[in-house]
Amino acid sequence: MIKSMTGYGKAVLDITGRKLTVEIKTLNSKQLDLNLKIPGYFREKEWEVRSMLTKGFERGKIDFFIGTEVTGEMLSYSINRNLAAKYLEDLKTLANELNEEFPADMLSMVLRMPDVMQTSRDELNDHDWVSVTAAIDDAINQANIFRISEGKILEDDMTGRVGEILRHLESIEPHEKRRIKELRERLLRDFAKYSGDFSGSVPDQNRFEQELIYYLEKLDITEEKVRLLKHCQYFQETVNDAVSQGKKLAFVTQEMGREINTIGSKASDAEIQKIVVQMKDELEKIKEQLGNIL
Repeated sequence: MIKSMTGYGKAVLDITGRKLTVEIKTLNSKQLDLNLKIPGYFREKEWEVRSMLTKGFERGKIDFFIGTEVTGEMLSYSINRNLAAKYLEDLKTLANELNEEFPADMLSMVLRMPDVMQTSRDELNDHDWVSVTAAIDDAINQANIFRISEGKILEDDMTGRVGEILRHLESIEPHEKRRIKELRERLLRDFAKYSGDFSGSVPDQNRFEQELIYYLEKLDITEEKVRLLKHCQYFQETVNDAVSQGKKLAFVTQEMGREINTIGSKASDAEIQKIVVQMKDELEKIKEQLGNIL
């Protein structure tokens, strides 16, 4: 199973005269990077929220947001006068610096600023917190379902590209047979052509055959082809694991790239080089997709 690091989850609940909206957005990151935006009266629960998110998401950049909207009648409220005055002073200064006219409704704007209006309900009781944690769990589950759905798209794309690499690998065989035959014939021609230049000495035919075999073995790519085949098969097996294995797949693609590069360097054949370029292209696209996989 492949799980993407891109996801989204949302849950809405009503508690104690308020409507809470829990939102979670996840993006790519090599480590777990948590970014929380929560109301002030949730601060004492921040570490508990972080613990829930850490358990719910292994890696990725996690943006967590809780928004509140008052839906019930306020029992009591107070105005943070010092904070309101500071907001008003700063807004006046800003208006003067920008040569803007001071709005007549500035006071109403100040009263809507964060933490200016404080109500007696800016506290969570245990019953409300149970409902909030359930909503957070719901949002986490939704985000993970989203990640799995996105991962299926990535899985289909990558397995298709691995299939293309295997197809290209099979297409090397006829060129390889031709290449070895042409190399052997060229070396024999060169040997026959230059052997007459030896003054009074006759080249050792057996030694030449041994050197020829040694040279052709150095150019043989059979082992690299077998290893590349095994790496591709292991990639496909790992994709089907019950747990998303993004890091392991990245290691496998490194080994695939190593074998493809060796085939290209040992082949010394234009047609095989073209096939190698096509395999590299597919592999690079797989690596790009792996950057978004858990």
